Amino acid sequence: MSKNNTATPNTTNEIPRAPVDHNERISSLGSSNPAVIDRQAGLALFKDMTLGRRFEDKCAEMYYRGKMFGFVHLYNGQEAVSSGVIGAMQKKKDWFCSTYRDHVHALSAGVPAREVMSELFGKETGCSKGRGGSMHLFSKEHHLLGGYAFIGEGIPVALGAAFTSRYKREVLSDESSNSVTAAFFGDGTCNNGQFFECLNMAQLWKLPILFVVENNKWAIGMAHDRATSDPEIWRKASAFGMAGEEVDGMDVLAVRGAAERAIKRAREGNGPTLLECLTYRFRGHSLADPDELRSAEEKQFWATKDPLKALERDLLNSSFATSEELRAIEKEIDAEVEDAVEFALNAPEPNPEELTNYIWAEG
Repeated sequence: MSKNNTATPNTTNEIPRAPVDHNERISSLGSSNPAVIDRQAGLALFKDMTLGRRFEDKCAEMYYRGKMFGFVHLYNGQEAVSSGVIGAMQKKKDWFCSTYRDHVHALSAGVPAREVMSELFGKETGCSKGRGGSMHLFSKEHHLLGGYAFIGEGIPVALGAAFTSRYKREVLSDESSNSVTAAFFGDGTCNNGQFFECLNMAQLWKLPILFVVENNKWAIGMAHDRATSDPEIWRKASAFGMAGEEVDGMDVLAVRGAAERAIKRAREGNGPTLLECLTYRFRGHSLADPDELRSAEEKQFWATKDPLKALERDLLNSSFATSEELRAIEKEIDAEVEDAVEFALNAPEPNPEELTNYIWAEG
């Protein structure tokens, strides 16, 4: 399920590797080092992933019914990454930094579905008080450092959180300060300057951070293999002497196993990890995208790797759950999502007199 190295730097005269197709890469990953879980953890993962999927499906419905506006980027197909990484971390202690595809990261971090849905409707009861909308979810309580509309924008913010954790421990002598930060971003971000600058600083200072690349093969309409000289992003860690790992991002146990290793490394003071999760979004880039660039064959290939169906097979084969129990969880989640919609629809609009609130720090 993963490949990793200790990131030995390449020599200057190394012959470039032939590009490897994204589909071939995920097919070649072995079944080594998955997370070991019990029934309780397995059901928690299934519940979290189901919430993410059903919540996003409902967002699509509300958008097309004219109840939700602006740009809305859904996470369908990528749930194993959010649940696998955040589920391995400590909520309200560790920190999370997202992108414009942030709804499910917020839910996995513990932000209530009511608050997330309210934010998407621009209501006062939203986690960002209706000021942020789909791409700018934030919750101090749940240590969600924000969603960001511009790619790479959140990586330096996440780096700052990781720096704060180490500074408190080593300079301010706070022995309880050992939080880890996860920065999520897509493959399209990995040729941006912030990415390389932050990797360099994180490794130089051995900061407790996971750089989580959600490589879903497409940056809007640009195929990843056409946009970068080395499409295997995890190998870029070698330029900084950083640990790097490639993992099947459609397998939540593979992701969780890789995350556990990276979190352990970070908490013990051994520095960051670049974790590349090979995944796929089942919908277009946004709900305004007709999704005409990707081939039917490609979509069909990835549909067979649906992370929710894969986890269900694992749970049934391990006798951790029955089909009836899983269907009951789905009904429970459907009710939670419906409740979130009703709550958001009936919630108050932001007060126009408070338009300038939350812009500057208040003394």
